[in-house]
Amino acid sequence: MPLHVSVYNLAMSEEISRSRDWNADTVRGLRSRMGLTQQQLARRLGVRQQTVSEWETGLYTPRGASVTLLHMVSEEAGAAYRTGAPEDWKDEET
Repeated sequence: MPLHVSVYNLAMSEEISRSRDWNADTVRGLRSRMGLTQQQLARRLGVRQQTVSEWETGLYTPRGASVTLLHMVSEEAGAAYRTGAPEDWKDEET
């Protein structure tokens, strides 16, 4: 299945369509937790490095498909999205 179809289906699911609070701290925390540079995270999300920088400085906040992709990447990293500070995130029990 093409990635855009997967993203659309995921975005339309009830769980993901609930309000998400991605902000400068949570984006930076996710990137740090994954050990990625801004450029590497940008490539994974299909956005420019400058976009990640703007999210991390609080100039803009992620929205639309970027929110869904951030959620997917956070699940991949074992840090399913949490509200609150990144240091409060706990690894999921498997």
